[in-house]
Amino acid sequence: MNPANHALIVVDVQNDFCPGGRLAVAGGDAIVPGINALMDDFATVVLTQDWHPAGHSSFASSHPGAAPFSVIDMPYGRQTLWPDHCVQGSDGAAFRPDLRTDPAALVIRKGMNPALDSYSAFFENDRVTPTGLDGFLKSRGITAVTLAGLATDFCVAFSAIDAARLGLAVTVRGDLSRAIDLDGSLGAAISHMRAAGVSVV
Repeated sequence: MNPANHALIVVDVQNDFCPGGRLAVAGGDAIVPGINALMDDFATVVLTQDWHPAGHSSFASSHPGAAPFSVIDMPYGRQTLWPDHCVQGSDGAAFRPDLRTDPAALVIRKGMNPALDSYSAFFENDRVTPTGLDGFLKSRGITAVTLAGLATDFCVAFSAIDAARLGLAVTVRGDLSRAIDLDGSLGAAISHMRAAGVSVV
């Protein structure tokens, strides 16, 4: 059992990010049993959930002629355009049915602003709009977090780097995360995480 000041953050283990989903991550379903078992080691468990309105600006379908996985400039910076995924209330946005959700003290829903994507569990992609997770963790005296989930090179990495920037001690369980790996994005994400002081194990 980890000390009470150490929380587990499970990132976006949702149907659309698992095999058969609209933005499937290879092997995304394989990490669920390990994450379920890991929950027993933490007094505080947080789940995050991508929760986009239909027609979200990060969807390629919202930009005529744009292809999924292309990159455009948005007012807040560069944005990868994704296939429609995790639309609010859809089966794809639901947690994997075999993921334990009862231990969660908090579910953070992100990406709800139609004009702004949100990879990190802590901030939207403008890097300044908070989700409220930092305040929740501080109120519980949390000083360390372990992250696992989907996808290593996007939502897990952004969350981990933000957590470190906020002064938390951060571990990413690479064995309980899976990556999209667009054009070497996994290697780049691991380098960025380690440079930020994140322990990737």
